[in-house]
This record gives sequence, C-alpha cells and structure tokens, in this order.
Amino acid sequence: MTDAPAPQRDRTLIVILCVIGALVVIALIVVFTRGAPAQLDASSPEGVVQRYATAVIDGDEDAAMEYLVPELADSCERVDPGVRDLRVTLDSTAEREDTADVRVLISISYDGGLFGSSDYEEEGTFDLVADDGGWLIESAPWPLTICMPAVS
Repeated sequence: MTDAPAPQRDRTLIVILCVIGALVVIALIVVFTRGAPAQLDASSPEGVVQRYATAVIDGDEDAAMEYLVPELADSCERVDPGVRDLRVTLDSTAEREDTADVRVLISISYDGGLFGSSDYEEEGTFDLVADDGGWLIESAPWPLTICMPAVS
C-alpha cells in the first residue's frame, strides 16, 4: 500500500478569495460610515427645504408642518405622500428679498413588480416666503406634499 500524497491547495484560489473578502469588507465599511449629508443653515431656503424633506421622508408630519406657512398648516387637509423611498438633491436656488424658489431633483424608488424595482427622477420646486428672518414653505413638489389647502 502506497501513501497517496496529500492534495495541494490551489494558492491562486485562496488569494482570489482573500481579495474578494477584503473588497466586501471595505465596501461594507464605506456604506456604513458614509454618514448623513451636511446640515445646511436652518435660516436659509435650502436649509428649510432640507429639514422639511427629511421630516417628510422620516414620516414625521408634525415636524414637517412647522416649515409650512401658517395659512397652509392651519387649514390643512393631510395627504399621505405614499412614497418613502426617495432621495432629494438640491439643484438650484433663486432667492429674492421676500420669496425664494428651491429647485430639487427627486429620485423615487418603488419595490416589487414583475421585473423588480422601479426607479425614476423628477424635478420639483419649493416656493418659500420670508418670515421673521427665516423662510417658510408655501408649496412643495407632490412627492413631498403632506398638506393640501382646504377647499372652501
């Protein structure tokens, strides 16, 4: 009876698996440590839109209502935007003495369906008015609208 030599491990395969494992670990570290976007100045039109959009996406409608003009907030008919998986990116701001327009790009993702998830982007504009050194939202793009004016 002869002793069969022990099978040698393929070192190339081990090296490839180690490299793939290291890339997965690096990718996970990047994903979990990239943090939230920087907070913009709360007294700027962009900062108000950022805080409002964050509140709407988080489902905190009471916090979002604080950024609306009183006429809209007081006579509000609540609307559920129904979309929570979205991302808002600042495009541009046109600021005047007592009004401002903040243009954003809204990326919306829907799960499910026969062919998997569906994504699309649309532009939207927030209309703001000056209020005691700050800004309040007069209207928001539909995916971020939580309050419709009451119909008389």
